[in-house]
Amino acid sequence: MAVVPDLELNNGVAIPQLGFGVFQVPAEDTAEVVRTALRTGYRSIDTAAAYRNETGVGAAIRDCGLPRGELFVTTKLWNSDQGYDSALRAFDAGMERLGLDYLDLYLIHWPLPARDTYVETWRAFGKLLSEGRVRAIGVSNFQIPHLQRLIDETGVVPAVNQVELHPNLAQAELRAFHADHGIVTEAWSPLAQGALLSDETITGLASRHGRSPAQIVLRWHLQLGNVVIPKSVTPSRIAENFALFDFALTDEDMAAIGKLDTGARIGPDPDTFNLA
Repeated sequence: MAVVPDLELNNGVAIPQLGFGVFQVPAEDTAEVVRTALRTGYRSIDTAAAYRNETGVGAAIRDCGLPRGELFVTTKLWNSDQGYDSALRAFDAGMERLGLDYLDLYLIHWPLPARDTYVETWRAFGKLLSEGRVRAIGVSNFQIPHLQRLIDETGVVPAVNQVELHPNLAQAELRAFHADHGIVTEAWSPLAQGALLSDETITGLASRHGRSPAQIVLRWHLQLGNVVIPKSVTPSRIAENFALFDFALTDEDMAAIGKLDTGARIGPDPDTFNLA
C-alpha cells in the first residue's frame, strides 16, 4: 500500500496530501463508501454539514479498526450557521453527528461577503482551536480579499483554503497568495466533475504514461503541491484515484496541462454566492 505524503500546516499539524471526499455521496451509502476508502489506504476524509452525511463518516471511522490518531477528519460549517455563537453551536452539533472527541480541520464553507459575518465566525473558530477541540482551522472558497481581511482583523492565518481548482481553473494568483502566507491549497472538484477526462491533452498524457485520465489530473495536483480530495462511490475508481505515487509527470507534461487554464468555474462564484 502506498504511503501518502503529508504537508505541514502553518501550526505544525500534518495533513495527508491525498484525501477522500464525500460530496454527493448518499447518506445511506456513506459509511460503506468511507470504509472502502480506508481499506484502500486513504487516511483523510472530507465532509461537511451541508453534505448531510457526517453520521455515516463517523460510523465508518469508529468501526474501521484504525487508531483515531492515524486519521484526519475535516468538516465544514454551513452558511446558515455563520456568526460567533451560532458557529459554536453548529460545531457541537456536527461533532455529535460525527461521534468524535475532536476534529482535525474545521472550515468555513463559503465567505458570503454580502452577509459580512465571516470575521466573527472566524473568531469562533479561533476559540475552538484554542480550546483544543480542533487541531487546525481554515476556510473554503475564500478569495484573496476575504483572506486578507481575516488576517488583518484577527491575526489568525487560515491553515487551509479549500477551493474549486482543476486544470481549467488553476487559480495561480490565489495559490501564490497562499504560498506567501503559509496557507495550504486544497482542491475541490479536482477533476472538474469529469469534464477534463475526455480532453485531448489529458487523454494523450494518459496513453503515454499508461494511466487513466483521472490519474493524470490528480498527479498534476500533487505536483503543484495541492491537497486533493477526489470522490467516487465505485471501489475500482476509489483504488485508481489512490494509485498516484509510482509515476510522475515531466515538466513538459505539467506545462501542457497548464495551457488548459481558461478560468472557467463549474461551481458558484464565491464573491456572489449567498445560499443559506
